[in-house]
Amino acid sequence: MDLVIRNGGLITGDGKTFHKRAAVFVRKGRIAGIEVAEVAAGAEIAARETIDATGGIVMPGLINAHAHGCIRGPSMPSGSKPFEGEDVSYFRNRHLLQGTTTLLNVCGLAMADEVDVNEAEPHAMDIRISTAHTPKNIEAALVVDGKGLSARHLSATIDDLLASGAVALGEAGGGQTLGGGAQEYRFIPQAFLQEFGVEVTPAAARRLKNAVLGRYLDPVDGLANLTLIDELERCGLSGVTGADRVREIITQSVMPSVALSLAGFDQIAREAERVGYPAIFHNAAPSAKRLIAVVEKHPKARFVAGHSNHPSFLPDEAVSIAQNLRRKGAIIDVSTLDCIGTRWRNDPSNLDALIDAGCVDTISTDFAGGHWDGILEAIQRMVRKKQLSAAEAVALATGNVARVFTQMAGDRGLIEKGKRADLIVVDHVNLSRVRHVVIAGCIVVRNGRLV
Repeated sequence: MDLVIRNGGLITGDGKTFHKRAAVFVRKGRIAGIEVAEVAAGAEIAARETIDATGGIVMPGLINAHAHGCIRGPSMPSGSKPFEGEDVSYFRNRHLLQGTTTLLNVCGLAMADEVDVNEAEPHAMDIRISTAHTPKNIEAALVVDGKGLSARHLSATIDDLLASGAVALGEAGGGQTLGGGAQEYRFIPQAFLQEFGVEVTPAAARRLKNAVLGRYLDPVDGLANLTLIDELERCGLSGVTGADRVREIITQSVMPSVALSLAGFDQIAREAERVGYPAIFHNAAPSAKRLIAVVEKHPKARFVAGHSNHPSFLPDEAVSIAQNLRRKGAIIDVSTLDCIGTRWRNDPSNLDALIDAGCVDTISTDFAGGHWDGILEAIQRMVRKKQLSAAEAVALATGNVARVFTQMAGDRGLIEKGKRADLIVVDHVNLSRVRHVVIAGCIVVRNGRLV
């Protein structure tokens, strides 16, 4: 035997099974078997390496199917310049140390050979990419930014990318092209800094964006000038500029890409139905109506409603839309964003509402400007609040994800014989504390330290 993990609890990833004590056997990168006993048998079986999981719980490695910033190709649905190599390495290591063993980078406009380029050395995690290479999605990216796109990115097609290794479609839409978080923490503050030389916080940018365009990005919903001036004062920008100029800046930053991005939903939906790969969509207040429409129009496609706890929703609204999409066959994904412990811009109210309503299928991180909280932090919160059992919560990031993204993760996500041996050992009191990580049978984190 190559590896034995013994003396720990065991959550298999199927949403039901939690053994209080078990041993897991690994041979040639695969799970050779498990043995369940009050005193874990198998302890004496010879193995090249062992992990004593006393005081811990063994579970499948996490499958994060909605992340950004982990490759060296064009970043985000805006096709922006790639992240620096050091940032990519940092983001990757954060995910790994948070228990992720398989990661899908959904920026959408990178090429398969840009997972590892130059400074970004190969990583222990299995990192895959998605594709959003359709005309409208590319056009939306160019309107917002597009500075990371070369001729080959612009001419690539869905079929090209799938043939070269992409495992999903999307992300259709994004915070950059649909007036979401990236507008609040990047593009609107950049516009204010360039125009007036003043720094605008993400929270202030959100307030002003909602004041000008409303949650649904419709200028008709904007506030009158006198009320907008009051908002400027609340944001500490009184006297910097007038209401009309603020309205112009925010409208010019947000709106040019919105119609293009929504048109991209239709293109990605058609392609998803044609090729049979899952497709990830930006689910937020401005895009929910369009998402519901394409789900209805393309019943054979596999739709993933990304970050369905998006802060543009009110809690009851998030639940109603998720229930509607789920009835129509869509997968409801929620993201940790920064809403668990960080609370930089977001809070957990929408996440709590969706979990309590029982309409969540999978969980991911998304990006949150690089400030995302770990998936296991959210799982620990669900268990502590008694919203879900540990087995149910863990399945949201393991077995459930594997069933949706079969091209990427069909051979993992469950601890059962024959599956790829992607395993983590976490503290039994606080599931967010990762002690050991095993990928394809190799120990890559031992006692919290990268090997």
